[in-house]
Amino acid sequence: MTLLEICPSLRAGMSSPRLDSGVWPCDTHYDDLGRVTLGGVALSDVADQYGTPTYVLDESEVRRRCRAYRKHFPDAEIIYAAKALMIRSVAAWVAEEGLSVDVCSAGELTIALAAGVDPRRIVLHGSGKPFAELEAAVAAGVGRIVVDSLTEITLLAALATRPQQVLLRLSPDIDVHGHPAVRTGVTDQKFGFPLGSAQATEAVERILRQPMLHLVGLHCHLGSQIHDADFYGEAVRRMIAEMARIRREHGIRLPQLDLGGGHAVAYRGGDPEMSLPVLADIVEDALDAACSLHHFPRPRIAVEPGRAIVARAGVTLYRVMTVKHVQGGHTYVIVDGGMNDNPRVALYGARYDAVLVNRHPTGARMTATVAGRYCEAGDILAHDVILPADLRPGEVLAVPCTGAYHHSLASSYNGVGRPPIVAVTEGRSRPLIRRETPADLLARDLG
Repeated sequence: MTLLEICPSLRAGMSSPRLDSGVWPCDTHYDDLGRVTLGGVALSDVADQYGTPTYVLDESEVRRRCRAYRKHFPDAEIIYAAKALMIRSVAAWVAEEGLSVDVCSAGELTIALAAGVDPRRIVLHGSGKPFAELEAAVAAGVGRIVVDSLTEITLLAALATRPQQVLLRLSPDIDVHGHPAVRTGVTDQKFGFPLGSAQATEAVERILRQPMLHLVGLHCHLGSQIHDADFYGEAVRRMIAEMARIRREHGIRLPQLDLGGGHAVAYRGGDPEMSLPVLADIVEDALDAACSLHHFPRPRIAVEPGRAIVARAGVTLYRVMTVKHVQGGHTYVIVDGGMNDNPRVALYGARYDAVLVNRHPTGARMTATVAGRYCEAGDILAHDVILPADLRPGEVLAVPCTGAYHHSLASSYNGVGRPPIVAVTEGRSRPLIRRETPADLLARDLG
């Protein structure tokens, strides 16, 4: 029994518990016992039932974010970027909310089809698509394939036995000044063709010479974690100019323009994020101006949110293993997960918060580093986190905004299986992905 249960009057003297609404799912609250709940389910109960580490996904938050995109872009095609989190349930949710799905491998394609996604609503991406993946996509009847190289044009021409719609990926030479690993709109990188280049011109001509390939539009992607919507306005202006040039030189009007994704989300309180109303206004104004300038009919716009759909819908639960106070140094809270389930800190220097969820702390606090269990000095989950000074082994921490690029990047380093995914909604939980076991690892080991 907790002190608050013995003396309920103490609750009135406590400061109101707060969870940052900018990084937690909307349906996150403290219950009467001081526990953090998500979707009406206490996260500590999820940890007890399914073990830790565990990814928890709020279905309602995923659907709410799909609807927000459809509200602010009513005339656009919203294409979920599956690489952020691709499991059958998520694919089904976004499809039910009217989104198309962007896949970048035969595996993601298989999951989308297994979830019942209409293949005509699937877009295939990738900078180096193997022949077998192109073959699988054509056989499945995917709606569009994004051409990323001259080689792919040759392969697709050999594979297509019926008309296949394609988009041509161009790099508009827009530098969003982010981490080098996620700047994909500049000229000198591996994706697509530089806008205005001889290679881009050749790609257009080669596609148009193939009777079974139908060039329906252009595609670009500027990068990731972009919070300044003006970059997308500039992309619209440059891409419309190119579409107008193609019409002048080849006599065809391309009806589609895919602006990619990369919309920023906040991982910690105060982080900048993309404003959908602002983005929608800037894209609309840029379309009006560019199409008027070039006397070009408005194409249908597509956007590809992935992280922006699922990141904030997810939290990851960990159990505290030990707390180490280094004299003259840091305090380390070591948990039972780490870089296997969240490699983004090591890969990109990403920053996260962490909160105790099995009780509401009322006493002194400490600044700590949440570290993982794995045999790497760089196995850190969160720096400079404020946690209760009386934190004990066995208690449960939650790291918010972990719905994107966690399950999809997870590994089995040190022979530790990947965590399960548990969905919560309307007071109930259910497993979507089970925990990977040592038996699973041995099943692939042929000895």
